[in-house]
Amino acid sequence: MTAVSVLNPGSSNWLASTMAAIQSSANPAGIMGALQNASSGSNDGSIKSFLSQSSSAANNLATISQTNVTNASAFYAQIAAQNQQKRQQDALAKVAAELSSTQNMVQAKNVLDPTIFLPDGTTIDTNSNIMTRPDGTQYDVTTGAKYVDPSHLIQMANGAYLDTSTNILTMSDGTQIDTVTGLKVSTTA
Repeated sequence: MTAVSVLNPGSSNWLASTMAAIQSSANPAGIMGALQNASSGSNDGSIKSFLSQSSSAANNLATISQTNVTNASAFYAQIAAQNQQKRQQDALAKVAAELSSTQNMVQAKNVLDPTIFLPDGTTIDTNSNIMTRPDGTQYDVTTGAKYVDPSHLIQMANGAYLDTSTNILTMSDGTQIDTVTGLKVSTTA
């Protein structure tokens, strides 16, 4: 098994490194090949067989050294990548914390008067953005729509709603019906 898969069994390429180790063990070079050659009966004491075995042993040792260098390089490259990722995550967290702290330093503040009085008797509540006309009709100044206190509304499934303070049923198409009389409410004077 390679050094990478032994030292980091949770790595995503453990299966590939295991297969490479199995294939390497079948290679006549490497430690298994050196052990097999040591016990072979081809040693007849001649210089030729000595040189052949020495050359084979040198090749096996070179393969072992090269495999160790390759495995160590892959291992250190993986550690370097993990360290770089950790540094990037720490830097990102630091920047996010600094941004959050600077955003909390400046608080939005309403610089308008809480209530603005207009000459015709209309008032605007700048905290809730509600404009109240002298006849009591209220409008949402953000949307321009007629304002109805949500506690007085009953929402219907089809999009209609009933204003319990005025007993007016507003249909989803905008038609208004007085629920006491059953008559359609006129929108024109």
